[in-house]
Amino acid sequence: MDSDAILAIAREAGGLIEGIRARGTEVREKSDASPVTEADEAANAFIVERLAALTPDIPIIAEESVAAGIVPDVGERFWLVDPLDGTREFIAGRDEYTVNIALIEARVPTLGVIDLPAKGEAYLGIVGDGVWRIAGGERRAIAARQVPAVDPVAVASRSHGDAKTDAWLSEAGVGECVRAGSSAKFCVLACGKADLYPRFGRTMEWDIAAGHAILAAAGGSVQTLDGAPFLYAKPGFENPGFIARGAT
Repeated sequence: MDSDAILAIAREAGGLIEGIRARGTEVREKSDASPVTEADEAANAFIVERLAALTPDIPIIAEESVAAGIVPDVGERFWLVDPLDGTREFIAGRDEYTVNIALIEARVPTLGVIDLPAKGEAYLGIVGDGVWRIAGGERRAIAARQVPAVDPVAVASRSHGDAKTDAWLSEAGVGECVRAGSSAKFCVLACGKADLYPRFGRTMEWDIAAGHAILAAAGGSVQTLDGAPFLYAKPGFENPGFIARGAT
């Protein structure tokens, strides 16, 4: 697999999103009441077309394609694409939205790319090989840090906070909690700037697969709330709650 080609697709999609952001875009509501914009749909179409040309034998599960009823059968190997994660952050004018592409093999993510177009940085993770942060024309290897026994730092959703998350953070003895949007939270863990990321609310597989791959490549992990391995290709591509951790 040409990981640099996948990185290039994500970054080009990010540039497309930034162009749409600069001129402004209408916000609509999908059937699940989540927002969608021209940027989501344009990036989705671009990524799907490019991935299909690059790997015609690998099915693609992409958020806006699924919303349009396009759900190919998947086997042991398939792509998961979230063309614009953090649409609420995008609409609000914040810079934490991301482009996400992940390769799933045997129900686990093995390659992940996250582009943060408004920040000019991207992350590439290959499980078993390493993870890199790309910014300013430089590529630097990164790694998750060991989760401390006392006062770990957590990162949690800015737009999807809830009482259950707050209770868990208190019980875990978290010393500091950083609020952030989108899959960028996984990048914070992969860079060693935080230790824990709990999520109890609803997510879909394309929301987290790229971040999961990047964190796993950096030495971290994602598990279900009862500590089981976090697997993909679930019915409806809907996730249970999870806890992401740095190195242990």
